[in-house]
Amino acid sequence: MAHEARADDLETRIVEAAEAAVDQIGRARDAIGTAVFGQEDVVERALVTILAGGHGLLVGVPGLAKTRLVETLGRVLGLDERRVQFTPDLMPSDILGAEVMEETADRRRAFRFIKGPIFAQLLMADEINRASPRTQSALLQAMQEHHVTVAGERHDLPKPFHVLATQNPIEQEGTYPLPEAQLDRFLMQIDVTYPDAATERRIILETTGGMNAEVKQAMTADELMAAQRLVRRLPVGESVVDAILALVRSARPGEGDPDIAGHLSWGPGPRAGQALMLAVRARALLQGRVAPSLDDVAALAEPVLKHRMALTFAARAEGETLHAIIAKLVARLG
Repeated sequence: MAHEARADDLETRIVEAAEAAVDQIGRARDAIGTAVFGQEDVVERALVTILAGGHGLLVGVPGLAKTRLVETLGRVLGLDERRVQFTPDLMPSDILGAEVMEETADRRRAFRFIKGPIFAQLLMADEINRASPRTQSALLQAMQEHHVTVAGERHDLPKPFHVLATQNPIEQEGTYPLPEAQLDRFLMQIDVTYPDAATERRIILETTGGMNAEVKQAMTADELMAAQRLVRRLPVGESVVDAILALVRSARPGEGDPDIAGHLSWGPGPRAGQALMLAVRARALLQGRVAPSLDDVAALAEPVLKHRMALTFAARAEGETLHAIIAKLVARLG
């Protein structure tokens, strides 16, 4: 009886915390909508990524408001936001920071660490694939470990810490594509597409006038971290866990349906399952629900898995796409 009472009390506290978080997140989403027109799926996936405590890779051609989205997220969520434009000559120290020699008033010399732009709660890594592999790996290592080491000294990154990186999928000349192991550090790949006609008309009219809507803060960093902790406490039904496991395992070559697996050269590892588990919980909370459903798994399968899979050369030659492969895998979930 005591055990049941404690379980009921825990469930009540989770529901109460969820109701408060849903109200805050709803205000944040509305505030983002005053600055970023349309792109509901993109906004939702960016918020899911942050609520799940992860990093996102925004892929889209220039001019689709990727930078505006990140700046707006920082303002609305109360995060210290910075932006770095990645270029081939960017060095790791330009991002992480470096030690400099200083002379004190009594002529003593000592090293002082000057923090780089990575010491922000929300970092936009613009055109990350333009930086050298050395600089990319320095950033991605910090993303994974949440600290940097300079001259043997450890420096912890702020909390929360999120990176939203952008890539231009069209122009690849002079770029350094991220290796598979580093792509896996991103919880989700968010494809940013062209707006529909009505949204584009609104963009043209409302962004070329004299007055632009002022974006208001809807949450604090502490409230965001509380929501992130809540996401990890939300219950997940066995059917959803089974669906995530089946989806991830069937997306690997050598497993699942040979007609599908035979088209894949490599597939997602266990980190993909972890990412999808957190993402479906975050999406449920974002939509005002306490527990995720199979619909959440289906909605987030592609952005979580797409950058963790690759087609064989033969499959690409036949015109197969990852979008179609993942759609077939999702359809088999029932």
